[in-house]
Amino acid sequence: MLYFLLFITFFQIGMFGFGGGYGMLSLIQGEVVHHYGWMTTGEFTDIVAISQMTPGPIGINSATYCGYTAAHNAGYGYWMSVLGSAVATFALVLPSLILMIAIARVFLKYVNTPTVQSIMMGLRPAVVGLLGAATLLLMSEENFSTPAVNPWQFWISVFLFVATLVGTWHFKINPIRMIGYSGLAGLVLLY
Repeated sequence: MLYFLLFITFFQIGMFGFGGGYGMLSLIQGEVVHHYGWMTTGEFTDIVAISQMTPGPIGINSATYCGYTAAHNAGYGYWMSVLGSAVATFALVLPSLILMIAIARVFLKYVNTPTVQSIMMGLRPAVVGLLGAATLLLMSEENFSTPAVNPWQFWISVFLFVATLVGTWHFKINPIRMIGYSGLAGLVLLY
């Protein structure tokens, strides 16, 4: 039953996850954390961090790790957890594969028509909204703590967030380098 739910869930996310992997993150979190409870917010945040640091698209990497973690947390062994990874990854990619094969010729023929251009203009703000939702969903008490519970962790987390935002946006520091700096700072300051 878990594998069927993984397939259906990630197929739906793949079908409606416009904007690429970052746009899918809020959909993935909503399903695997809040709807099904396959993992905690902390585990999901760890998955997002690992997915950003490993090669490949973040949405596919997240699906792979979520499938594994969901099966593992359900009490399945290593190979059944690997099967969970494969099911979630395949289900996420399948809608794109089907749609791209089906509409590639049609889209290329009509890409410059006013109707298609209007559809694309309507999708752009939705993609920005999905990216914003992913950001806001990850800004949780579990990731930042609170000033009342652990003020040191809260203020260090806020500082690292602001420093990373300013570093990548204003100073144009490579995001990979910022991930490394933040990981090192977190290791030194929060350990």
